[in-house]
Parts: sequence; C-alpha cells; structure tokens
Amino acid sequence: MIWLTWRQLRGSAAMLAAVLVILAVALALTGPGLASGYSAGIAACAQDDTCGRFYDRFFGAYEMPFMAVSLVVLLLPALVGLFWGAPLITRELEAGTHLLVWNQSITRTRWLAVKLGLTGLVAMAAAGLCGLAVTWWSDPLDNSAPGNLALMAPLVFGARGIAPMGYAAFAFVLGVTVGMLVRRTLPAMALTLAVFAAIQLAMPLLVRPHLMPPVTATFELGRANVDSINIPRDGGRYPSITLNSAVPGHAGAWVLTNNLLDPSGRTIAGGDGGASIRISTTSGPCAPSGSAAGQDGCLAEINRLGYRQQATYQPLERFWPLQWIETGLYAFLTLALTWLSFWWIRRRPS
Repeated sequence: MIWLTWRQLRGSAAMLAAVLVILAVALALTGPGLASGYSAGIAACAQDDTCGRFYDRFFGAYEMPFMAVSLVVLLLPALVGLFWGAPLITRELEAGTHLLVWNQSITRTRWLAVKLGLTGLVAMAAAGLCGLAVTWWSDPLDNSAPGNLALMAPLVFGARGIAPMGYAAFAFVLGVTVGMLVRRTLPAMALTLAVFAAIQLAMPLLVRPHLMPPVTATFELGRANVDSINIPRDGGRYPSITLNSAVPGHAGAWVLTNNLLDPSGRTIAGGDGGASIRISTTSGPCAPSGSAAGQDGCLAEINRLGYRQQATYQPLERFWPLQWIETGLYAFLTLALTWLSFWWIRRRPS
C-alpha cells in the first residue's frame, strides 16, 4: 500500500517539491541582504528619530515580493485540498477501480489509513516548511509593515508560523471527506474550495479574535494612534480627528475595535473615519495655523479636555500562542473529518 500510494503521489509531490525548492533558494539568497538592510536602516534612523519614514521606504521597496510569498503560503493548503484531497476517493469511484482495490486482502480501513497518513504528512510538511521559511524571510518586513499588513493582521497571520500546516491538513482531509460524499471529482473540488474558503474567512472574522480574551484599554491621543486632525480654516466648524488602527506602546497589535471617547466617556461616532471634536477653532491651540506645531498643540488641548482612544486589541506578544491555539483547533477539525471518513468508507456499499 505504501508503494502504491507513493506511485500515485510522486508526480504531484515532485512538482510541489520543485516549487518549494525554487522558493527556498530565492528566500535564502535574498533573506540575509534584507535583514542587513533593515538593521542598517534602523541604526541610522534611530539617531535622528526618522524611523517612521524609513519603515515606509523599506516596506514600499519590498511590498510586491512580500505579498507574493505570503500569497504562496495562503494558496498552498487550498491547492492541497483541491488536487490531493478531493480526487483521492472520487478517482477510484469514477474509474471503477474501487471494485478491485476494496475487495482484496487490503481492507478499506487500511487502504484509507495509508492514503491519509502518507499524503497528509507530505502536505503538512510542505506547508509547514513553506510557512516557517517565509516567516524567517519576512521578519524585517513584518516589523516595518503598516497596520493592515502587520504580523497580526488577518491576511498576514495565516501565512506565517505553523498555522499553514494546520490549514493544509484540514484542507486535505476536507477534500477527502467531500469526495466521499459527492463521489464526483469536479463537484467535489468546487465544494471543497467553497467550504475551505468560507472557513478561512470565518476564522479571522469570528473565531480568532476570541481565542484569547482581547485587551480593552483607553489611551491618550498622539502620533501613534491619530492619523490626522482636520482643522477648518474658516473657524466656523469643529475640527475632526481620524484614528489609526494602532495603540500607543503596543506596536503591531491587532486592533479589533477602535473608538474615540468624549470627556464623559461616551463613544463618538466616526472615530475611524473622522469624529467631530467640540473645541473652539476661532482661538486657542486649535485655531487654524497650517503648521505641524499648531496641530500638535491642538492635539495636546484635546487630550487636556479628556478625549481618549478606546481600543480592543490582541497584542503582538500573543502571535505564537494564537498560532498554537488555532493550529490545534484545525487539528481537532481534521481528526473529526478523519473519523467521519473512516466511518463512511466502512459502511459504503461496493
């Protein structure tokens, strides 16, 4: 059985190995230079407090390869489910070979166990190595990325660490299970893709924020969490303030909710898209001046009046705990589908 399984798998496994070798060589050749450039830039910008501009330039120079390698890691589990998982059973059913394979001395249970074990381990190893290699290479870029592409951001989190290994195992067994139920290759592939994509969207939106209790805190307003202050020049309207999805002192945190509070502690609508601040613009620090110093003075006055940011977030320090918890959750789902696959194949008529 092991020999037969490998004979059926070796073509697609060789193609996957070739892609991973090319990716590994590219990462190994460019990774040290990327890390040294980041270290040199940090050392230079720390002297004159211009690291914000350095982050923008550095990440902008490598944004395309950053997105490309992240996309490879995100797509790999889906491709495993489509081309390795879904056809595993349907290929036998459509060709009629199950009538011979499942009626020999090799039992259905042993046949499926070897298929799932060997192919699944190869898929998990490939996705795990790919995810860890990209995590190593992209570390300088993760440290300098904007908030929507930071390490804890939903789009990036799934392409880092050990989570891709859990995704690949789940996608593969999901494809096998769907193939057993549908019994046709193309419909099984389409349904596998739809279900896997739905779960991958639901995880960061509904599940991951609550895997560990999020932190809720209030912060003074400053450059770290304020995107802009719009001071009307005619002096006839209140200024508006727009918040960043960031919290002071917790760089790289995944901000789940972001609100602006008035001095009484009530939420002001539109904190992310521009909230109106009841402060005079005819005189005082928030009078139109057109200078950065004027905006800094206005911000200090807004803080003095008691306006604050209230954010609910997952700090960057929880990256690896969340990786392990989410991977364990996918492992549980994989085991449940594996049990269903064995239950189904033992009871399915020939």
